[in-house]
Amino acid sequence: MDQGIFLMNSGIQETGGMTEPVAKSSPDAMLLEFLAVKPHNIGPMNNRPEDLATLFNALFRSSLKTELVPGGDEPEYLPVGVAGPCAQVIFAHGYFASALHEISHWCIAGEQRRKLRDYGYWYCPDGRSPEQQRAFEQVEVKPQALEWLFSVACNSRFHISVDNLEGGGAIDEAGFRQRVYEQACYYLDHGLPPRAEQFLDALMDHFGTGAADFRRWREQYGCQGNPDPEAAHHFTTVSEAYDAIS
Repeated sequence: MDQGIFLMNSGIQETGGMTEPVAKSSPDAMLLEFLAVKPHNIGPMNNRPEDLATLFNALFRSSLKTELVPGGDEPEYLPVGVAGPCAQVIFAHGYFASALHEISHWCIAGEQRRKLRDYGYWYCPDGRSPEQQRAFEQVEVKPQALEWLFSVACNSRFHISVDNLEGGGAIDEAGFRQRVYEQACYYLDHGLPPRAEQFLDALMDHFGTGAADFRRWREQYGCQGNPDPEAAHHFTTVSEAYDAIS
């Protein structure tokens, strides 16, 4: 992996899943599509989810007793003991995008959260109140940033989602888009969470992508990075939103 693009995990503990800008960027340059439904519930893509399961399970089935499996209408996480001898990251309808999204959540969840069904959180469905939607947007920034980077590594299309059609949409659509964008840039400059970095390496090896693909990504979306380490104090690498009880 090119250390000019990916740096080792800093080990900094995170605070609340919130993100703040670390560098001026150009969200208007991003070719992102906001969908009214979950990105992981859209139709099948050309990529094979079986490949993701093979890669994920090779990395984590033995080492962390966790496997990636296809499911039905809704994604779900089942811890060891509920799912059986291995925890299960279940993605919706066998969709490739759903698998990437659920893997992203798992890569952020801390050890104690991974002992709980759905990491100890109750998913509030479409039609959320403004307060519920605001909480959703706070928690979703980092998973969707990881999902975007995984998508680049797979040469697959990424859809960002605010997921609240019946509740009036996003509280701050532009702000949410900006935070996901800047968080993805931050991960590239300062390092991914350890399991996410392992999985990204495996994706790059399998799909034949590399540092050049991420350089092109940065050029396309105007992500120039943040050379000022003092600006990084607003960001962290493992979400306390998922790790608050670890």
